[in-house]
Amino acid sequence: MTEARAAREKIIVVGGYGAVGSLICRELGALYPGRVYAAGRSLGKAERFCRSTGGCVLPMELDIDAAASAGLLTDARLVVMCLDQRQTDLVRACLRNGVHYVDISANVSLLSQAEAYRDEAIASGATAILGVGLAPGVTNLLALEAHRRLERTHAIEIAIMLGLGDHHGRAAVEWTVDNLDTEFDVMQGGKRARVRSFTDGRTVDFRGKLGKRKAYRYPFSDQLSLPRTLGVPGVSTRLTFDVGAAAGLLAFTRRTGLQKLLNWKIFRNIAISAFSNIPLGSERFAVKVEAFGEIGGSEATAECLFYGRRQSEMTAKCALDAAVALCETEMPPGVYSIEERLEWSAMKRLGAYET
Repeated sequence: MTEARAAREKIIVVGGYGAVGSLICRELGALYPGRVYAAGRSLGKAERFCRSTGGCVLPMELDIDAAASAGLLTDARLVVMCLDQRQTDLVRACLRNGVHYVDISANVSLLSQAEAYRDEAIASGATAILGVGLAPGVTNLLALEAHRRLERTHAIEIAIMLGLGDHHGRAAVEWTVDNLDTEFDVMQGGKRARVRSFTDGRTVDFRGKLGKRKAYRYPFSDQLSLPRTLGVPGVSTRLTFDVGAAAGLLAFTRRTGLQKLLNWKIFRNIAISAFSNIPLGSERFAVKVEAFGEIGGSEATAECLFYGRRQSEMTAKCALDAAVALCETEMPPGVYSIEERLEWSAMKRLGAYET
């Protein structure tokens, strides 16, 4: 580690007073008091939040659209991004200036743009870990575990069940609503295939009280990164909810074309409000990964299941483990998906999964 890098102390959590960012700030503040900054556009909100930490976390006013040229990265060791960005100027500024970077975003386009800065990260000595949350994040790590249980893996199927009663940050709700009517690419048999959200339903057994539920295609970025990082010909990720009728209703709106109403601002806002305040469901979530392949020349399947409560807390725990790893250990510089640099056993806050 160079003297210049060793002198860098600041850990900047962008969106640090939000649903996920505040959880990350509190834990990092306890580990590194006085070094962690809750950053966002509203200095007042940042200050109010920081007072609740007893001074362990400090406030910072930061506009992500202007921060890249504002000199705010001076003395920064790590930036944890908890907001969806319209552009990647701040990501590039971090990686050009040797600042480590963690991002919880599930936005495929933004993650792809960030990966384009790999050479600049290597040149500056910065390490970026992208897609650090529940999906992508936990799903990637479980896929790695299932993949390792086989000698050869031909395909991986991922299913995520979210609790409608959970509290989701506005950015997460907006992303979910905006992707109810979208086309995206997946890898099938080693080739790209164009698919639509909330189509091609697949029945998934989550076991126990959760039982069997139909899950539908959804544009999580893990299904594009995993074929590359694990060398698997096909990966698909599907979404369902703890309220059984919810996923089926959304699939129905897709079949009938009603989802196109979301292109109108008034209906989009209604949908966002409904998802944010729905009085049904629980805070439970579940992830199931099935890897299909071979062991000893015979067909085999490996399964991993993970259960939890409060998606935002799990996202924060995943990001925390990645952030601490970047603060405490030397990693090769570059831009990585989480499963390229970490594995389940290194994620001390996640707990155990079932097989």
